[in-house]
Amino acid sequence: MAMVFDNYILGTFLLSLSTFLFLLLLRRNNKKSEKVSSREFKIKTDAVNGTSSGECSPESAFGDDVIIVGAGVAGAALAHTLGKDGRRVHVIERDLTEPDRIVGELLQPGGYLKLVELGLEDCVEEIDAQRVLGYALFKDGRHTRLSYPLEKFCADVSGRSFHNGRFIQRMREKAATLPNVRLEQGTVTSLLEERGTIRGVQYKTKDGEELRAYAPLTIVCDGCFSNLRRSLCNPKVDVPSCFVGLVLENCELPFSNHGHVILADPSPILFYPISSTEIRCLVDVPGKKVPSIANGEMENYLKTVVAPQVPPELHDAFITAVDKGHIRTMPNRSMPADPHPTPGALLMGDAFNMRHPLTGGGMTVALSDIVVLRDLLKPLRNLHDAASLTSYLESFYTLRKPVASTINTLAGALYKVFSASPDEARKEMRQACFDYLSLGGVFSTGPVALLSGLNPRPLSLVLHFFAVAIYGVGRLMLPFPSLKRMWIGARLISSASGIIFPIIKGEGVRQMFFPATVPAVYRAPPVD
Repeated sequence: MAMVFDNYILGTFLLSLSTFLFLLLLRRNNKKSEKVSSREFKIKTDAVNGTSSGECSPESAFGDDVIIVGAGVAGAALAHTLGKDGRRVHVIERDLTEPDRIVGELLQPGGYLKLVELGLEDCVEEIDAQRVLGYALFKDGRHTRLSYPLEKFCADVSGRSFHNGRFIQRMREKAATLPNVRLEQGTVTSLLEERGTIRGVQYKTKDGEELRAYAPLTIVCDGCFSNLRRSLCNPKVDVPSCFVGLVLENCELPFSNHGHVILADPSPILFYPISSTEIRCLVDVPGKKVPSIANGEMENYLKTVVAPQVPPELHDAFITAVDKGHIRTMPNRSMPADPHPTPGALLMGDAFNMRHPLTGGGMTVALSDIVVLRDLLKPLRNLHDAASLTSYLESFYTLRKPVASTINTLAGALYKVFSASPDEARKEMRQACFDYLSLGGVFSTGPVALLSGLNPRPLSLVLHFFAVAIYGVGRLMLPFPSLKRMWIGARLISSASGIIFPIIKGEGVRQMFFPATVPAVYRAPPVD
C-alpha cells in the first residue's frame, strides 16, 4: 500500500513538472511570435499607395532564394538561368498571356550567342523565327548591303527575328519546367524594406488578394514602364521619338534574310521579317507625339510622307497594310544605367537601362547582363548577407559595360546621324556615314560587328565614329577646299563630338574605357 502511494506521489509530481515546463515553453513561444509580428516593415511604394496586408516573415523563414518581378525577355531568361543553377525562384508577372508588342522582335547574333550560353537557344525554334544575316541600307535611290561577320562562327549563328510574344512564351514555358521555379500572375505594387534592405515585395494576385513574398534577393525586371525603378536608380528617361508599327503580308524584301533601314525624311524606316509570311514595318516619328490614328491624320501621314520613300518592292504591301488599319504606336525610350546599389535588390532589363530601338540591341544587352550576373552569383551558396552581397555585386555594373555601353552608344549615335536635319554639317555627316559603310571591307564589317554585339569594344566604336567624321571632312575638301567647305567640315567634327560625347558621359567614361581601374571589379565573393 505504501509502494502504491509513493508511485502515486511520484506520478503526480512528474505530471505537474511536465505541465509547468509545457506552459513555460508555450509562453516563451508566444513572446517570440509577438516579437516577430510586431516588427514593422517600411513599404517603399513608387506608384501605388495603400494599406498593406499579410504577415511579416523573419529572415529564417525565406522559402525562396530570389524573387523576380516581371517575366518578359529578361525576367523569363533570368528565372530559367538561376533555376538551372539550383536557386529557388519565384517569378511574379502582371500578365502571363502571350504579349503582343511591336518591338523586341530582332535578336542580334551577339544576343543569340548569349542565348546559347544560357541554354535557351531552342526558344527561337518552333515560333517561325527567321534568320537575319545583315542589313540593307537605302538612301536617295541608292542601297548597300552590310553582312554580319559570321565566318568564324558555327553555321547556326546569325540574327533571329520573330514575334516577340512567341519568343517570351517559349522562355516562360522552359523556365516553368524547372521544379524550383514558380511563375505566378500578379501585380507587384511595392518593395518591402526593413532598415534599408529590401526583404521582398507586396503584390496583388489576379484574384485581387494582397500578399507578400520574401526572399534575400529581389530582381526587378518589370520593363520600360517600371513603377519600381525609382527607389533603385536615378531614372533619366528620354523619349526622342515614337515608332508607328505595321505588318506587311505576302510580299518579299529586296534582300531576303536582312533587316532594311531606309534613311528617310524626317527619320529612319525599318523593315524586317517576323515570320515566313509577315514583315514588320516600323516608321520612326521624331518627338513624343504622333499623328492621330482616330481622325485619320496617321493614315494621311503614312500615305503622303512615308509611302513615297518606301522601296518599290514594298510600296503596294505598305499601302495595303495602312488601309487595313492595324496601326500601332509606341514611344522609344532611352535611359542610361544609373543605379543606387540597394541591399536585397537589383534592377535588370529595360527597367534598368534602355537605348533607342533603331539598332535592335535591347535583348542582346539584357541577355549579356544575365550571363554576367549568373557568373557572379554562381560561387555563392546563400544570399542572406545583403550588405556583403550588395558590395560584391557592384562589380556587375562595370563588368556589363563592354557590351552594354557599345550597343547603347551606337544606338543613340546612329539614330541622330541617320535622322534628317536642315543643318549642312549634319547632312554631310549622314551622307558620309552611308558612303563609309558602302566602302565594304573593314569599313562595313567593323561597324556591323559592333552593332551585332559580336565585337563589344567601346574604343573601336569611337574610332569608327570619328573615322566617319574625318571621311566626311575629306569628301568636303575634294577636289578643292573652300572657306565654306572648311567651315562645314569644322562644324561636322563639332557636330560628331556633340552627338557621341554626351552619350559616353551618360554611360560613364571610367567604366566604359578604363574598367580595370574600378575597385569593385576585384572584390571577392562574400564568405558563406
